Amino acid sequence: MPVVRVYVPLGREDLEQLAAAGSLAAGPGTPRQAYAVTPGLERAAPGLDVEDLEYAAFSDAVAAAGALRAAPMDRRVVASADADPAWVAPREGSPVSEVLVTAPIPLSRVASFHVDDDLAGGVDEDADELLWYDVTELDDVRGFLRT
Repeated sequence: MPVVRVYVPLGREDLEQLAAAGSLAAGPGTPRQAYAVTPGLERAAPGLDVEDLEYAAFSDAVAAAGALRAAPMDRRVVASADADPAWVAPREGSPVSEVLVTAPIPLSRVASFHVDDDLAGGVDEDADELLWYDVTELDDVRGFLRT
């Protein structure tokens, strides 16, 4: 079954919803912002291999995760998930990796979480500084954002 790897920026409420409902809400009328390797990204970065394109999309998701913080010192969180291609709609504009997910993303489709190790004085680190957590560690990731 073909899938599209999407990188979904998450905030506190998103993590709580994922734990309680077992999915991230999204639908045609309420799409969820995510990032993926898109034709626009491929055109904007000719010659990059798939791993570099995925890193570019992931980096865009990390940047967007910063805007979802409920508190200035909250950690950035990004979920990597495998979406059905029918759930993913391209979006025009910038960044070129941005897509809209138009169906709920079940926890079973989440591959991993990526979380800031810590925020040193409120300064964001690069995307490659985020720590990797398995999907089974959702409660640990939620614990990082509890007040």
